Amino acid sequence: MSSPITSSLPSKSSRPFLAAVLRGLAVVLPPLLTIVILVWIFQTVTRYVIEPLSAATREVLARSLADVRTTLPDAKVTRNDTVFESQGKQYKQLRHGANVQFVPLSVYATVEKELGSAKIAATGLGIYRQYVEIAYLRSYFLLPAVAAAFVLVMYVLGRIFAAGVGRFFWNLIEQIIHRLPLVRGVYAAVKQVTDYMLNENAVKFNRVVAVQYPCEGVWTVAFVTGDGMAAVSLATEQPMLSVLFPTLPMPFTGNTRMVPRSQVVDLKLTIEQACQYVLSCGVIVPPHQLPELMETKQQSVAIETRS
Repeated sequence: MSSPITSSLPSKSSRPFLAAVLRGLAVVLPPLLTIVILVWIFQTVTRYVIEPLSAATREVLARSLADVRTTLPDAKVTRNDTVFESQGKQYKQLRHGANVQFVPLSVYATVEKELGSAKIAATGLGIYRQYVEIAYLRSYFLLPAVAAAFVLVMYVLGRIFAAGVGRFFWNLIEQIIHRLPLVRGVYAAVKQVTDYMLNENAVKFNRVVAVQYPCEGVWTVAFVTGDGMAAVSLATEQPMLSVLFPTLPMPFTGNTRMVPRSQVVDLKLTIEQACQYVLSCGVIVPPHQLPELMETKQQSVAIETRS
């Protein structure tokens, strides 16, 4: 009788199947998650940026263009009993309950042609909202216009907050944010990430090294950010380096330490390779740093030495 432990293990015949499923997931998940993230970003921008701007623009244009009347001077009846002519212009009569309104027939006809009579709004202002969306807020026109407006607003804000007065007011706003218990934690984390991604003066890494941290015998991947402080170098009587120890889930954040230059090992990795190593928890190792390759090189060197 087999033990509970051995009976719970997958059979040998199922292992190739599971391995194939895992390989399939490894192939499918990266592009699928990329698409999901991009769709989520697009939907978020659409919901919180494009739609509010579109609604505000539609309302402003509708109210500024609206020619909605409750009476028509010298109105003349046409062949259509809901269409009247006044001052050389034709108007469509609208009835919404006990209220009667008149809108230009050209506006009404444009909306009716596009949407059909069943979807036309019952009020004059509602018809103008639909008219503005049809005539001015088409998607092929709205998206470039919103993008251009967004870039223009960001440029103006950047110019304002680069000046002394703008920077002063923004510092006041940030002081208020830092006093809010829950908001300050989220804001600080987001600001740290965006500052690194967008700030021209963000920290630039020189190279990737390995340092014995947090204790001797334990090696940790780190990014060299520059030379250490002069006072520390004088105190230790050896040159120091400033290094950043990356943490998950953002490798560009972590703890900064000063370590002796003699105690770091240059890994000859790119920043991208180091980030992949950290994010994968050590699973993704650059090919030239694989242990098998290093053993092969050592054996080749040993053979050459003997010969």
